[in-house]
Amino acid sequence: MFRVVCLLAFVSVLKNLSRLYMQMADVMVKEGWKKAGYEYVCIDDCWPSHQRDAQGRLQADPKRFPSGIKKLADYVHSKGLKLGIYADVGKSTCAGYPGSLGYYETDAQTFADWGVDLLKFDGCYMDWTLLGEGYTNMSKALNKTGRSILYSCEWPLYEWPFRKPNYTAIRETCNHWRNFNDVYDSWSSVKSILEWTASHQDIIVPSAGPGGWNDPDMLVIGNFGLSHDQQESQMALWAIMAAPLLMSNDLRNICPRSKELLQNRRIIDISQDPLGKQGYRSAKVDSFEVWERPLSKNRLAVAVLNMQEIGGPRGFVIRAFPGWKICDPKCNVTQILPQYKEMGVQTQQSTLAIPVNPSGTALLTVTPISGDFTGIHKLHWENVSVKHKYIL
Repeated sequence: MFRVVCLLAFVSVLKNLSRLYMQMADVMVKEGWKKAGYEYVCIDDCWPSHQRDAQGRLQADPKRFPSGIKKLADYVHSKGLKLGIYADVGKSTCAGYPGSLGYYETDAQTFADWGVDLLKFDGCYMDWTLLGEGYTNMSKALNKTGRSILYSCEWPLYEWPFRKPNYTAIRETCNHWRNFNDVYDSWSSVKSILEWTASHQDIIVPSAGPGGWNDPDMLVIGNFGLSHDQQESQMALWAIMAAPLLMSNDLRNICPRSKELLQNRRIIDISQDPLGKQGYRSAKVDSFEVWERPLSKNRLAVAVLNMQEIGGPRGFVIRAFPGWKICDPKCNVTQILPQYKEMGVQTQQSTLAIPVNPSGTALLTVTPISGDFTGIHKLHWENVSVKHKYIL
């Protein structure tokens, strides 16, 4: 399954937002985003009217979406793209608009009638003990419509403060799910998400796979809070985490370097690798973090993150990460970030050092040339589960 790759735009106080979303759809087609694999245009909170209609159905705000959601969906579909929308499992959305509690079947059918392709279902204003019931009921309601609607949940995010969520049930119910805080356009926010993910990876990584994915929240690449090195780090690590790639930015005014990064085919190929295994942090050493992800065809993706934020580039000897065992007897190493470079044939005794900028990441793929690779992924994960295991 191709994980969600989309543009997510928050609804603001601007009037006639239908025009904005149509413009974004146009740009996604004209500027190569659709070709790169980004296929959803997603509306976030604040899109509906404060009142349901006489039949109890949600309705779009008449000023922001004067032509309604169905017409917008038709336009997005005409571009070969899909439309995502936002709702909430509780009595109100996080911004205070009508929630779906008590209206799950009505809202699911409304979204299907409009031609919606993705539902982001938030968890505000809901008794946490009823989260599982609410998310499960909306899942059943969506399936009952007969329309294929990708289901994005925030069930574990709202349950973690009280208890460890049941990821077996979550995976059976949702297509992807948020676990931790909202991302902000800052490096400290991105780091906090990485640290939470790594510290809970023994619990959440096994739940990910084709049909269901952990969602560390949106890519903030192309905005203003991250340096370019930090943008490369987010892109690389989200690919290692097998995360849905949801951009939160303005594609009409994005800088060329950010655009090139977001459309980098080699990084997207890692993100969407058909083996469908989520990566994990496998090592922490000398202010470096190493994250590894098993890939199809017996390959490995490796991200080396320089956690220092001052000074200049520092060298990381590539044989110093746990997965390097696949280079017995030999392997081929390709650097994807910060720039593409074929690094040639290496062995377990290689002394090659890769320079990594402060708060930047070197992203590599490693392909064994010969030897038996069977079982390496399983052994590696078991070893990583003992103590400090960190790779992304």
